[in-house]
Amino acid sequence: MSTFHRTAAFHTLGCKLNFAETSTIARQLTDAGYDKVSFDEKANVYVINTCSVTENADRECKLHVKRAMKANPEGLVVIVGCYAQLKPEEISQIEGVDLVLGAKEKFNILSYLDDLEKSESEGVVHSCEIEETDFFIGSYSIGDRTRAFLKVQDGCDYKCTYCTIPLARGISRSDTIENVLRNATEIAAKDIKEIVLTGVNIGDYGKGEFGNKKHEHTFLDLISELDKVEGIERIRISSIEPNLLKDESIELVSKSKSFVPHFHIPLQSGSDDLLKKMKRRYLTKLYNDRVNKIREVMPDAAIGVDVIVGFPGETEERFMETYNFLNELPITYLHVFTYSERENTEAAAMDGVVPVAERKKRNKMLRILSEKKKMAFYQTQLGKTLPVLWEHENKDGKMFGFTENYVRVQKDFDPASVNQIEFLNLEKILSDGTVSVQSSYQNFLAKA
Repeated sequence: MSTFHRTAAFHTLGCKLNFAETSTIARQLTDAGYDKVSFDEKANVYVINTCSVTENADRECKLHVKRAMKANPEGLVVIVGCYAQLKPEEISQIEGVDLVLGAKEKFNILSYLDDLEKSESEGVVHSCEIEETDFFIGSYSIGDRTRAFLKVQDGCDYKCTYCTIPLARGISRSDTIENVLRNATEIAAKDIKEIVLTGVNIGDYGKGEFGNKKHEHTFLDLISELDKVEGIERIRISSIEPNLLKDESIELVSKSKSFVPHFHIPLQSGSDDLLKKMKRRYLTKLYNDRVNKIREVMPDAAIGVDVIVGFPGETEERFMETYNFLNELPITYLHVFTYSERENTEAAAMDGVVPVAERKKRNKMLRILSEKKKMAFYQTQLGKTLPVLWEHENKDGKMFGFTENYVRVQKDFDPASVNQIEFLNLEKILSDGTVSVQSSYQNFLAKA
C-alpha cells in the first residue's frame, strides 16, 4: 500500500474488551503515521472490530462494510474480532471486504496492510487455529476522556454450553501485573478519572500470566496492586463470575480508595437445573450468598446481573424460578439476553427448544423487572450527597454523569464540569429515568 495512504477509521461492535483492543490497533496505525478519522469520513483504511455474541453479527458486519464503502468506495476494509475468528471465509465473501484477520493476526495489522490492494473479488483471510492464540496483548481504550477500558485478561477455559467465546478468543491468559500497572499509570497521566477493568473472564486473572497454565497471581492480588496506583479516582470491575468473586475481593472493594461499589455478576438462570445444563460453575445458593455478602458490607452498591431467557429446556416453570429468584434478590438492574442457537455449541443440539415468540415474551418480562429494580434502587439514593463524574457529551443542553454506585444523573450542560467529579445531592427521578441533582459542595478530589 502506498505511503501516501495515511488515514484510518475504526468501528467497534460488542463488548468493552473489543473497545480496548480497537484502541490498541488504532494506536499502532497512528504510531505508523496514519491520521485517525471518523468512520463516516473518507479514509484509506476502515477497521471493523466484530462481535459473535449478538444474534445479528452477520447483518451488523455487512451494514458497517456498506457504511465504509459509501464513505470511500476505494477504501480498504479490514474485519477483525470474534466474528472474524469464527467465520473468516464467510466474511471474506462480503462485497467490499478486503482483509479478514483472526484473533492472533489482528495485532499485526500493519504487516498485512503493506501490500494490500482493493479487492475485486473476495477478501484475503489470515486466521490461525484458535489453539495457536496463546499470547497476551495488553491494551486499553480511551473512549471519551472520562473513562478508559483496561484489558487485563483474555480467553476462557470454561465450557458453557451456549457460548462461542472460547472458540473465538482461545484459552484463558492474563497480562502481567507489571504491565497492567504500567498501563494504569499511563491512563492516570492522561487525566482520565475512571478505569473499567475488562477481560473475557477477569476473575480468572493470573492464569497464563507468564505463558504457562499456572496462576502466578490472583484477581485479589491484581486489585490490591491497582488500588495503590496514584492519580486514579475510580476503578470499576466490569463483569466477574460469581464463583470467582471471593469474600476477600468484596472486602477489599468495600475499604478501597479507588474501587467503586459496583459489581456486574452473570447469573444466566435462576433455575439450578438449567445452570447445570449450561455447565455454569455455581448454583443459585452461591449466587445468592455473593449478592448478600456485597449488600452486607456495601449496602448502597450497584449490582448488575446478566440473564439468558429461552435456553433449551426452559419450561414456563423454570422461567418463573428465574423470575422469582431475581425479583427477591436485592439487585439493581438486569442485562437480558434472548438465547439464540450457535454453531459448534452443545446447547444447539439440546431438546426442549423454546419458541422464539416465547423467548421474546420472557425477555420483555425481565426487562420490565429490571426497570422496576433500577427505579427502586434509585429511590433509595435520593437525598444522598454523592460524587458524580461528568461526561463530555452535550445532549440538547444537558450533560450526564454517574455516581460511584452507577446512578445516572443529569444537569444543564456546563463545560467546566466535563471530566470533573462534583459532590451533589440526588434530588428526584426524572421522566427519562435519570436523576436530577442539586449543588451541595464541590470537590474535585472525590475521596481526598
